[in-house]
Amino acid sequence: MDRISVDLGKEWLGVADICEYMGVSTFVVTRVLRSGELPAVKFGREWRVARGDFEDWLNARRFEARARARQPEA
Repeated sequence: MDRISVDLGKEWLGVADICEYMGVSTFVVTRVLRSGELPAVKFGREWRVARGDFEDWLNARRFEARARARQPEA
């Protein structure tokens, strides 16, 4: 399985960048950030995610989904 690489041309991504890339709402992204599931820093009211952390998070979720799909049903 090839690793997902995010090529958005910047090292730090905002909520809008992630929403556009993933095709989801700001509510979905903000919920993941607030939970701490996706590592981020908050500057005032703005969230910033390092591109490398976003790539690692995406690839980990992908790996977990693939592992779950391979598990036999009980």
